[in-house]
Amino acid sequence: MAEGKVVGLDIGTSMIRVAIGELDPDTGNIRIAGTASRKSAGLRNGVIVNIEDAKNAIKETIDAAEQNAGTTVESVITAIGGSQIESQNSRGAVPVSSANKSTKEISRSDVERVIECATAIKVPDDREKLHVIPQNYIVDGIGGIQDPIHRIGTKLEADVHIVTAAKTIIQNIRSCISRSDYILDGVMLKTLAQTQSVCHQDEMELGSILIDMGAGTTDVLLLVKGAPIGTFSIPVGGNLVTNDISVVAGISTAAAEEIKLQSGCCWAEGITPENDLDVVLPGVGGRAPEVMKRSQLTQIIQARVEQIFTLVKAALRKNIGDSIKELSGNIILTGGGAMMEGVIDLAQKVFHTTSVRLGVPESLGGIEEDYRRPDFATVIGLVLANKSLASGKDKGRRGKVHSAKKEKQKGGESVLKKIFKSLF
Repeated sequence: MAEGKVVGLDIGTSMIRVAIGELDPDTGNIRIAGTASRKSAGLRNGVIVNIEDAKNAIKETIDAAEQNAGTTVESVITAIGGSQIESQNSRGAVPVSSANKSTKEISRSDVERVIECATAIKVPDDREKLHVIPQNYIVDGIGGIQDPIHRIGTKLEADVHIVTAAKTIIQNIRSCISRSDYILDGVMLKTLAQTQSVCHQDEMELGSILIDMGAGTTDVLLLVKGAPIGTFSIPVGGNLVTNDISVVAGISTAAAEEIKLQSGCCWAEGITPENDLDVVLPGVGGRAPEVMKRSQLTQIIQARVEQIFTLVKAALRKNIGDSIKELSGNIILTGGGAMMEGVIDLAQKVFHTTSVRLGVPESLGGIEEDYRRPDFATVIGLVLANKSLASGKDKGRRGKVHSAKKEKQKGGESVLKKIFKSLF
């Protein structure tokens, strides 16, 4: 990464998005110098299936962002999500080995040992540890400790959240970006990156649910007491909404997608006689165009989006049980699907709460602020979470994908792990 810059790349099923952040040397803050989004290619449900097509789409999007920012890009940070992601919680325990045996003061080496113990789980050969995130430390049975260093105790325990990804998926991402003539500085879980651009600290502490409504999948991250405790993906997304419109209206998926974007709504109660406009359906095979009322289109869309939210709710109950009732933060909606009219109302109905909001990135300056939308949450989060790269630190990490194995070989902490220690 060229010093002073950090670039986020979101390779989505339907769209590829890029954000170029520049570091202000005087304030130490990141400014968004340029963004771009282009139609995706070579992906299915968030997975690269054609490297050449995906490469060309990535290159085109980064070129556009470079033109908008008036700069050039050497390397990128990208995100991963979807069904290729798995996670689990684990606990480790070690005796405190302070040099001063009379006080048993916890040192950084004790913390490192307990984290290593907590992550000493068997991972299948086809998977790679992507993130290891400390959730909670326990000293002599007393929990809820975020930083145990310098505390007195004899036994240290740690709860961690471990995220793994399929090795082949990461290899395909690395190959695709390399073929695009860029260096891959790291890979980060999509929803985790989004927390940096759209979540407030009090939301993470109180317990919130982040739902990324993508085209191919719907990804969910559950945050409690400032740390993630659950990560999962539902294999349905906005593409099924498009397909439903296509089948019911008898039009092509391309035409259905355009109609969804221009006239789509997923809340029937929001359609009034005043805004129940005619939606023109293009003719197929010489057939004359037809007209559908917007209320009819809304019924098609609402049924599918409501199903997606219902599946998310069922998965949450399966993962955390009735403790979902104890969450007092917000449900935060991100991704392209979150931009549909009526989505907040429908989510409130399904989840039986009024605590639902859109995840809109904060203002970070720049000539234009078109990135302040839920579909840019990932790339803005990638930029913010990796600000240290723009400062010129950790240059030795260039081109390396985060993994626990490489981290151990280097004998130090990865940039992402340092970030998570400060964030969570």
